[in-house]
Amino acid sequence: MTRFYSLLFLLQLTIAGIAQTNPDLKFNASGEFKILQFTDTHINLEKEFNRDVFDRVKKIVEIEKPDLVVLTGDIITSNDPREGYLIFEKIFVEAGVSWTVVLGNHDAENGMKRDDLAAFIQQRKLCLNNDKGETDGNSNFVLTLGNNKTGALLYFMDSNAYSTLQPLVGGWGWFTHRQVEWYRDKSREFTRENEGKPYPALAFFHIPLPEYVAAWQNKENPPVGVKNEDECSPEINTGMFAAMLESGDVMGTFVGHDHINDYIGVHYGIALAYGRISKKMKGEEDPLAGGRVIVMKDGQRSFDTWIRDMNGKKELECSWPSSFNNAKNQ
Repeated sequence: MTRFYSLLFLLQLTIAGIAQTNPDLKFNASGEFKILQFTDTHINLEKEFNRDVFDRVKKIVEIEKPDLVVLTGDIITSNDPREGYLIFEKIFVEAGVSWTVVLGNHDAENGMKRDDLAAFIQQRKLCLNNDKGETDGNSNFVLTLGNNKTGALLYFMDSNAYSTLQPLVGGWGWFTHRQVEWYRDKSREFTRENEGKPYPALAFFHIPLPEYVAAWQNKENPPVGVKNEDECSPEINTGMFAAMLESGDVMGTFVGHDHINDYIGVHYGIALAYGRISKKMKGEEDPLAGGRVIVMKDGQRSFDTWIRDMNGKKELECSWPSSFNNAKNQ
């Protein structure tokens, strides 16, 4: 570990002396913006678990050449996760791609507190995390996307870890009411800025909303992808989906948490999607490790999405809303 701490010290000095070069997020010449989501890597360098994820991420980034990489939780589960994030930083800096992280339930279970981890991640080069402590959790922020003016929004939110009402209520964490109001306030501010018209938006977090169950069961608009385990949503529903529906900006949400689900479905017109597990699973029927690609379109309330698996194969390609013909009626 001596070598690691020496590396960390040198990197901190570099960051202290050189301003981070975080580029503005813009649509390309074709009017597209590509996001690459990786999730649930569960890398533990101390135990040498899932180290191969780094090579997999590097390969898929080289294939897809995204404009932004998003890591949606349960990323580094070592007692000291900093070394793992430094490796991710190196991969993304070499590729010249910006990146963001939302925390999962396992990210801060070991030797580093959640707020300290969030602060460390936020300092990494080309990382666009910008939690300002405005609400509960440690990875809540909004990024704007557009050429010369805002054209779309990307919400990043901390879905927390475990129930705060145990033993009465068990299971997973949920968005607090303060977080729901934070989202409403942000959405309202941006909509007001846009003369009352909601910007097209996507949202990224770790734990699936309870409404994912209904998206999978939607017979009018069948989901694309697989469900190999029950959705591990929180027992308490604090209304984040309702807030998104009423605010009118979020087109789709993208989560992780459930390792062997990779579907995208719709519920009342909003796409509810999983990423693709980015570590190798052992079951023969389990999805092959990879990442999810999302391509937003300038000036349009639509996006294309597909999975790029670990072998480079493109899977489960579809578009929202055109692949879900009755999406607006659900």
